[in-house]
Amino acid sequence: MRQFLLILLRLFGALLWFSLTPVMAAPASTQGPAIIIGGALRFDNAAVWQRLVEESGGQGARWLVFATASSKPERVAAQVVEVLSRHGALAEAMPVAPRLEGVDLQKNLHDEALIAKVAAASGLYFSGGAQELIVDTLQPGGQPTAMLKAIRAAYQRGAVVAGTSAGAAIMSRTMFRDPPEPLQVLKGQLRQGFEVDLGLSFVGADLFVDQHFLRRGRIGRMLPLMLAHGYRFGLGVEENSAVLVRGDALEVIGAKGALLVDLSQATSHSKLGAFNLRNASLSYLDHGDRHDLRTGISSPSAMKLQGQRVDPAASDFKPDSGRLPFYMDILGDSTIVAAMAKLIDSPAPELRGLAVQGLADAADTQSDLGFEFRLYKGAGSIGWCSSASGAEECTLLNLRLDLLPILLTRPFYRLMP
Repeated sequence: MRQFLLILLRLFGALLWFSLTPVMAAPASTQGPAIIIGGALRFDNAAVWQRLVEESGGQGARWLVFATASSKPERVAAQVVEVLSRHGALAEAMPVAPRLEGVDLQKNLHDEALIAKVAAASGLYFSGGAQELIVDTLQPGGQPTAMLKAIRAAYQRGAVVAGTSAGAAIMSRTMFRDPPEPLQVLKGQLRQGFEVDLGLSFVGADLFVDQHFLRRGRIGRMLPLMLAHGYRFGLGVEENSAVLVRGDALEVIGAKGALLVDLSQATSHSKLGAFNLRNASLSYLDHGDRHDLRTGISSPSAMKLQGQRVDPAASDFKPDSGRLPFYMDILGDSTIVAAMAKLIDSPAPELRGLAVQGLADAADTQSDLGFEFRLYKGAGSIGWCSSASGAEECTLLNLRLDLLPILLTRPFYRLMP
């Protein structure tokens, strides 16, 4: 009995010691940054190319180029290798592309020598082309190959993963595979395995990434996907521009910027029978700007902070814009950001635009369905603008968007008699 009590006392003491001993924090993740390039990256865009090399360790950093998505992988890979080498990297092409002639693709996906190169790399670059070729090659049927496992292991230990266009599309857990025009996605054409597919999940599970964003009006396709797949944040990166993602921290580099969408306070109603959304938050982050997804705090670049602060809620607000336009094609080239810039510097509380199919199409059973975009100011709507570079550059934060379905009357217009 005494021996039994002694054992109990020892067990109690051990439990008490364990409960009072501070738990050691897990070591911080060394996961490398993801650099998402919006496509059409110019070879003379030193801000992006140099940053790729700097983030991977600087001069002599080892880069591997995957032209997996390209229809001409040998030529595309050679071009990327050349420009990375020009900026100080030791770069080489990886023979992992379905359209690369004279190689055994399946053998290369499991080749120990190639996988060892991935393990030693400090940077991995995915070119543009067709993103479905990347996932079908590296993740057929949703199952990672040995090559993809090696890429993920390199990323987890600190290597940079960068991608442009198709190489940017693969960055989130879901991607557009082969989508139609944004208006058709708004109308509901969003099928798993057809328009959408699994991405490679290099960024957080709550962040969706899209590319060629402003030029091609892709907010029209981003919002339906975000709602359907439960995303809080959407990041649409413009051409010849990039966003560096390190955990929750975003930094815009390159020529232009990116649109950040936040649906944390947005609502939608299924009874309307078509896609709809209220109270989405839109922010345009220009090059040099930073944003923290966890805190929601944006930090405009030093140049814009030295420029003009545009605060519609300030007592000394002096709006510059006059009468606001009505946008007949809100999904036009960079139109959504142009509308945001007009609104923030206007006395008007809101503006509107349309996404419609101008002419009836017998092949489209929903050709009379369109959408009204209502942009308006809300709490925290503010902007900073500067012309110090010779061009007007703006950061635009926390504007609101309602998107509602409408029905067109045919004919849309008629000639005067």
